[in-house]
Amino acid sequence: MKDLSVLEINDQFHKGKESESCNHDVFLFNTDSGPQVFVVDGSRIYGIPDDVYEEIASLINAKGSTLNSFLEKLGVLNHHYITDKPAGLFPVKAVSLAIAQKCNLSCAYCYAQEGRFGGDSKNMELEVAIDSVKRLFKECSSGDRVNLAFMGGEPLVNRSVLYAATEFAHKAAKEEGVKIGYSITTNGTLINPEDGGFFEKYGFAVSISLDGIGKDHDRTRQSNNGQGSYKEIVSRIKPLLQMQRNMQVSARVTVTPLNLNLRETLNEFIGLGFHSVGFSPMLNSPNGKYQMESRELDIMLGQMIECGQGFEEHVIAGKRYPFFNMVSAMQEIHKGTHRPYPCGAGAGYLGVSADGDLYACHRFVNDEDGAMGSIMDGVNKEKQAAWLSRWHVHFQEPCKECWARYLCGGGCYYEVINRGRPACDYIRGWLHYCLQAYVRLLEKRPDYFGVQTTADISKKTKVKNDSIPIY
Repeated sequence: MKDLSVLEINDQFHKGKESESCNHDVFLFNTDSGPQVFVVDGSRIYGIPDDVYEEIASLINAKGSTLNSFLEKLGVLNHHYITDKPAGLFPVKAVSLAIAQKCNLSCAYCYAQEGRFGGDSKNMELEVAIDSVKRLFKECSSGDRVNLAFMGGEPLVNRSVLYAATEFAHKAAKEEGVKIGYSITTNGTLINPEDGGFFEKYGFAVSISLDGIGKDHDRTRQSNNGQGSYKEIVSRIKPLLQMQRNMQVSARVTVTPLNLNLRETLNEFIGLGFHSVGFSPMLNSPNGKYQMESRELDIMLGQMIECGQGFEEHVIAGKRYPFFNMVSAMQEIHKGTHRPYPCGAGAGYLGVSADGDLYACHRFVNDEDGAMGSIMDGVNKEKQAAWLSRWHVHFQEPCKECWARYLCGGGCYYEVINRGRPACDYIRGWLHYCLQAYVRLLEKRPDYFGVQTTADISKKTKVKNDSIPIY
């Protein structure tokens, strides 16, 4: 049984054939080394004999609990990791500061509407930034790890407050015995050598928004006077790429119908020296411009898989290939990540507006749908509890019946509220490929995952049928 090709993965979803190989408990897929079953609850992969594969396939559409009974007999479905119960209230361990609700670019699709979030242009005052840091430490204990992120708009418009807030947080973290990480998302047009030295000193994760190479980027990310920004950004970030040791400089590419040549973009940015390169589809923009539709998402899936195949080739050859989406997927699948939410928004992570109001994340600034309190008064626990209850994946349609629900978590809240779920087939197609790639890499380069052989993993989990190795 062979791995599915890019075209076959796309075709499978559009013809509805996926129902033949999955239900909400399991997903069957093939690799060159044989058939596999992905057990949804607990995100576990088992290699299975052909006859077991056929038996599971025949039971998938049967009514009642026959399939579950069979899986329990095999010893692969004997524990429920996720129930209908919403998560408990979380202490805040990460905040992003909308330190500048203004921007020097006019990106056509910007969710923040040139950084203003539908309001007036403004900078965050230092007092608000300091109070935000204090709030971040309020529920921490010695030894905890927290993250302070700077976003906008364009955060470097308010450079002095960014510097001062970081220095305050660094000092406070030492006093509290708390480990702290820093990050910034920037369009890169205002970065100077002093910023590079500052980010290096404090070990920032620096994310640069670059939407393709040259003209591809310039078509969607222009300055307020209509000029392209690619050459300016590249010239400004090259010194950072050369000096990065403590800091990590990554490229974040928003994928629109205008920049679908992902493999070329990935190779170009890796060649420039980025620590990692990641892609994210544009699914919702305030004016509807450059949103990805099903046709473009199909093309993107094919491109993503080509990038993934490049990743596989490099890993097998013992070479580094920092394709972020693939690195992250391999890590999460190997850990057996399973979650009823897509991210920490509204739980352990909150966004702070320039005025000091709290929101579920940076995308909800000035949006009542995600309002969570204020820096001065703290998190509104009732709103937080209602949020966690509302967005549990078991209560989302059609998510609760989807085999990918605990890897996906139901999708970005902001995008779901504003557009629904247009990318479900894309997400399932990508995860299908990633599961296959994981099995291949675990067999060919188990050391990539920190193990010597797949047998070492098998020993960790006992199954009742000895012919079924677990990955």
